[in-house]
Amino acid sequence: MQNISKAFLAVLAGSTLLFAEAGVPAAPSKAVIDQRIFGAQVLLDRLGFGPGVIDGRDGSSWTAALRGYQEANGLSVTGKLDEATGKLLAEYRGMPTVLDVTLTPEMLAGPFVGPIPAKEDEQAKMKALGYADAMEKLAEMYHTTPAMLAALNASNVAPAPGTVLHVPNVVPPGGPTPADLKPDWRDTLGMLNVAALQPKAAKIVVDKSDRVLRVLDDAGKLIAQFPATTGSSHDPLPIGTWKIQGISYNPTFHFNPKLFWDAKPGETKALLPAGPNGPVGVVWMDLNKAHYGIHGTPRPENIGKTESHGCIRLTNWDAARLAMMVKPGTPAIFQK
Repeated sequence: MQNISKAFLAVLAGSTLLFAEAGVPAAPSKAVIDQRIFGAQVLLDRLGFGPGVIDGRDGSSWTAALRGYQEANGLSVTGKLDEATGKLLAEYRGMPTVLDVTLTPEMLAGPFVGPIPAKEDEQAKMKALGYADAMEKLAEMYHTTPAMLAALNASNVAPAPGTVLHVPNVVPPGGPTPADLKPDWRDTLGMLNVAALQPKAAKIVVDKSDRVLRVLDDAGKLIAQFPATTGSSHDPLPIGTWKIQGISYNPTFHFNPKLFWDAKPGETKALLPAGPNGPVGVVWMDLNKAHYGIHGTPRPENIGKTESHGCIRLTNWDAARLAMMVKPGTPAIFQK
């Protein structure tokens, strides 16, 4: 069960973000965490302007999230946690940005598979491309990293039922769940702390230069934004106007070495099992361009920092959220 801790982070405009009470330990000195950035990252994540992994650090995804939030709210687009942005975020300061979570057997349930083999033919032999261990699962549940969880709890956590952890409060408010959701996808959304009900997208826009995916409504207003990996020099982002053709939840992956410039000699076609650590993560949104789509990833910390084989990668939690915003026929505009 999840219980709101008395100890929480408060966003205070123009000041340092501090732990309100002594119940939450400070991060170890080896982890460079700006507590003010951390608290704002949690709030931006909840508001649909994803900062990538919540890590309390400055960086390109954090700056992009601020810029998107500022644009959506009519603020000067500075990419900085300036006074005006701090004041607007301060409206949410009564909401804890850290939770005390008591671990349950369900939260710690696997299957856990250990390190994922690098070769696709070895991955194809596995029953599932699941999380390596419980800490990796918990980090993804709360949109962060195992290192950040250890830092929040000032220790190397050994998760077990009954253990109480301090975690980023990305848990969405309760609400109805569409009746047509398949049980396994409903479970995935719950595990990732993604609400099933989301605002609907009229179109999405992927900016290669900014490395973000933007969601716009019927009025052209920016309603959500997520950091994205957008191709590479070998497989550039296909500039143009496309559309989403369909959505595959918890998908398997058909590996075809002919489609990968970096495939090794001797590699053959393989069907890889489903799982959050699969090549496309928890969801695939197919585009009307052969072999291209928008999908999740097994390495959320690399989003916006590495390259892809032409597709658009998001963190698993952002991809799941986007999947609840779009539908077949939603335009997808890719631009420089």
